[in-house]
Amino acid sequence: MRQKLPIDKFTEPVNKFIHQEHTSGIVLFISVLAAIAWVNSPFAHSYHHLWDIKFSLGFGDYVLNHPLHLWINDGLMALFFFVIGLELKREFMAGELSTIKKASLPMVAALGGMLVPALIYFFINKGTESEHGWGIPMATDIAFALALLSLAGKHIPTSVKVFLSALAVADDLGAVLVIAIFYSTHIALVPLTIGIWLLVILLIGNKMGIRSIAFYLVIGFAVWVAFLLSGVHATIAGVLVAFTIPARTRINEKNYAESLKKLLFDFEKQIPNNSTLTTVEQHHTIEKIKELSMDAETPLQKVEYLLHPWVAFVIMPLFALANAGIIIGADFFTSIMNPVSMGVAIGLLAGKFAGVLMATWLMVKFGAQLPAKANWKQITGVALLAGVGFTMSLFISGLAFTHAEMVDQAKYGILLASLLAGVLGVVVLKKS
Repeated sequence: MRQKLPIDKFTEPVNKFIHQEHTSGIVLFISVLAAIAWVNSPFAHSYHHLWDIKFSLGFGDYVLNHPLHLWINDGLMALFFFVIGLELKREFMAGELSTIKKASLPMVAALGGMLVPALIYFFINKGTESEHGWGIPMATDIAFALALLSLAGKHIPTSVKVFLSALAVADDLGAVLVIAIFYSTHIALVPLTIGIWLLVILLIGNKMGIRSIAFYLVIGFAVWVAFLLSGVHATIAGVLVAFTIPARTRINEKNYAESLKKLLFDFEKQIPNNSTLTTVEQHHTIEKIKELSMDAETPLQKVEYLLHPWVAFVIMPLFALANAGIIIGADFFTSIMNPVSMGVAIGLLAGKFAGVLMATWLMVKFGAQLPAKANWKQITGVALLAGVGFTMSLFISGLAFTHAEMVDQAKYGILLASLLAGVLGVVVLKKS
């Protein structure tokens, strides 16, 4: 049995909190409230001043000099997209998107949940300078959606949670493609070519069997810089680099189990020295166990496991804090009566709901099966939760608009729709 240390009294509750799936949504929600409270307080000037502080990175003539807000949105969020890329690759290889049968229902549901909101927004804003924001209501925030699903009660089948997760992952894939194709600026071919060649090096490293995480992260950082300078949005680099990370073990499960049993048997035979230290023989056996376990891990899952807490509890809350600050005055409801806010709000709330539900119904009509033990009321609740489009929607709004007023209008629509969709989704699921 593992010996309890005094520090465990402090670290165990923190570790337990971090590794509960819905807690990242709670932290994200607190960050949103903090941003809104801060920007509506007498200290609002400090909020704006903080994100305008400039930082430089580079050498000689190659220097990136941007405000903190941009470093978060283009820099730290590249790590967010990197983890999304890892999740996508894992799901395509051995998850809910690994076969056509598994992937068809959530992917078609996600497609419906992207097209209908985009069309609603486009028709409301058609012919105006804000029509370019049609991508804003297309995305579902997986952290918020899963956190809200956990509040609906323990009677919800696991299959419904898997369906929502797969739908949101497929949704993320769609959002990444939309950003890459429609929300990248002018293309500079020289840095883009360098970035592509660096990706080729990573792919060659994968094929050659290089499993060093440092190799992929260092070259991956260079890919990010190249994409940032090229005009293709730098977050796309995160997804592309993720797909180059090896996703195979060096030893199969059976050989791992047999080798581990042998090493444990050797360890038990070695005579202990009756002290707090291990013997030389024991130490060598422990090192062999470590090496064996590393061979049984995939670099992809190892990196995802290491980065996920940082993304969930540092990067996403920091992004929310930097981007969710909107002024809520007495005229809040009149201030949302504009094409951008209405297009985003109706797109997320009604469009997501209708798109996901109709696409799911059509798939079932043509022979697909609902998730095991799920009913249509639970699918209705999931379709409502899909309208919680926070992180990705805020991110795309910053890409779609250059006018600060339009960005704020989009934020009003995102926050209002996400709040209503979340409440309605939980109520429906609780009664299912």
